[in-house]
Amino acid sequence: MKIRTAIFGVYVSASAVGFILMMALVLRDVRLRYVESMRRTLADTAAFLGASVMQDIPADDSWPRKLATLPPNADLLRVFACDRAGRVMFDSARGADTGKIYALTVRPAGDVAGRVADAGEISEVENGELRVAAPVRRGGELIGWVGVGRPLSTVVEAVTRARWRLVWSLGAIAAVMVAAGWWISSKITHSIERLTDYALAVRDGKNVSPPASRASEVAALARAFEEMRVALEGKAYVERYTQALAHEFKAPLSAIRGAAELLAENPPEPERAKFIANLRAESERLRLIVDRLLELAALESRRAGTAMTVVELMGVVCEVQAAAAGTAAGRTIRVDGTAVTEARVRGERFLIAQALGNLVQNALEFSPAAGEVRVALRIELGRALVIVEDHGPGVPDFARERVFERFYSLPRPDTGRKSSGLGLSIVREIARLHGGEVTLANRTGGGARAVFSLPLA
Repeated sequence: MKIRTAIFGVYVSASAVGFILMMALVLRDVRLRYVESMRRTLADTAAFLGASVMQDIPADDSWPRKLATLPPNADLLRVFACDRAGRVMFDSARGADTGKIYALTVRPAGDVAGRVADAGEISEVENGELRVAAPVRRGGELIGWVGVGRPLSTVVEAVTRARWRLVWSLGAIAAVMVAAGWWISSKITHSIERLTDYALAVRDGKNVSPPASRASEVAALARAFEEMRVALEGKAYVERYTQALAHEFKAPLSAIRGAAELLAENPPEPERAKFIANLRAESERLRLIVDRLLELAALESRRAGTAMTVVELMGVVCEVQAAAAGTAAGRTIRVDGTAVTEARVRGERFLIAQALGNLVQNALEFSPAAGEVRVALRIELGRALVIVEDHGPGVPDFARERVFERFYSLPRPDTGRKSSGLGLSIVREIARLHGGEVTLANRTGGGARAVFSLPLA
């Protein structure tokens, strides 16, 4: 399971439990609020009736009959009157409860937001009905109660509507919270995913920078990864180059030693000249290897993005073709090229020219006399492609996976000698520094085809 899914699942589960509890409390509270609102309304009505009855109260106990003379009110389902002990003396519902005693709870004066002034009220919930009564006084003495009753079922519809409104509102809030939770979990894990991508890129040998993050812990972890990568690459670099140098220097040093030993025997002049030429050739080969190694080491230690400018590739291609014209003419090889305009990339002009020069030089060395080398510049899918083609023997199957390895070289068709084996490695490092790539494959009609690809500026 991904950590983003785990975080999101925990967040949603905790939020769901909290929401369920909150909705249960709120939905229960809705009914209580509606009942309390109805009680206050009935209290106002009872206070109004009590005030009406207290005008011209008769000396006997016939005052409850005055309730029958009041104008009917559609909102009042039942009106009743009780003596001071709570015995029902009048009931507008056909006298159903006349004679019963209501065990009403007395509230202090002003309890209902000050609606009942200088008096108390009594209320009761019984048999699904809410009853509220106001006091009736004669000369300041409590002589009874007048009240109204209403079934609680009348608020069911209003409560149901209110509850559904709350459910939809809370559901919308829950949906927003779920989306926010997914966004939060994605933000939390995004830095970890970037660190993973960085580690995979380092594993694949790509020169990438550690990801930046506002979280100090993630930033510290990225720095630790980068320091570890530099340390490991430094050790591997030394070991790799030590082994490579020992291997590559072994052959020319053996040749130099053999020639020196033969020269010490004072051979005839023709052989002497041959051994001296061999010494010069092998020493030149050693110099070339050292120079190329220093050049490759300088490239590998560089960081991508340094000294980058906008480079017009068409001009670079033309310069490379002109530089190779002398070598090509000496072997009657024709260098032809086609280019498109305004193929701009970001990079270092000198390094790009060096990479393209190595590719063209490699094509010339493997081309037969009177052959042809073609250099083309194209734009495809937001990338600039410099294509170098020759009509030589192509790349053998056994060498296709190794042509970009350090010190790996194939014998030249005309001399049978190998180069330093670092030219294509340098091209690959330059491509890597510019966020590009280089490939080498065989053409369908014979020969090799090298493609140097860079992203457009």
